[in-house]
Amino acid sequence: MCGNNMSVPLLADAVTVSGAERETAAVIFLHGLGDTGHSWAEALSSIRLPYVKYICPHAPRIPVTLNMKMVMPSWFDLMGLSPDAPEDESGIKKAAENIKAVIEHEIKNGIPANRIILGGFSQAANNGMNKDIPILQCHGEVDPMIPVRFGALTAEKLKGIVTPSRVQFRTYPGVMHSSCPQEMMAVKEFIEKLLPRI
Repeated sequence: MCGNNMSVPLLADAVTVSGAERETAAVIFLHGLGDTGHSWAEALSSIRLPYVKYICPHAPRIPVTLNMKMVMPSWFDLMGLSPDAPEDESGIKKAAENIKAVIEHEIKNGIPANRIILGGFSQAANNGMNKDIPILQCHGEVDPMIPVRFGALTAEKLKGIVTPSRVQFRTYPGVMHSSCPQEMMAVKEFIEKLLPRI
């Protein structure tokens, strides 16, 4: 089912997986480079909770430096994959503002801020504003695009931004740059723990 709200650009054609009953929580999930919200809406449907609304926006199509300036869905420009590659700070800020607008839209529609989870694959990032925010970070152990050691470095960096005990870093043997059923079950348990039925 597709949502339609022109006042919030990312919601204009976001894929929404509605709850089977009154929605008291929301998960906003951002896809990775070159993807769309459709594949993650499908994946999240497999672990859906009846009182949770899943919103999977589509990134704007922009030229991506990493991929020879090819135009593709991307939350911001990527210059490289190494930890020391330059960052598209203005693009990241713009993406964060757009995502904040989606969160504010859900709050206006009656979902309390503490009942909204932001998640994502590959390009998603934490802004570090809430020091006590729980974070589940998952990584495939044989990911050829983003080596697992980069994931471990990210987890350590996150522990310097938020309360270290709130960061869970889980790896999955044999998993490449994708997800697996065990990871999706970990995500479901994480959502259920943070967003219990009320």
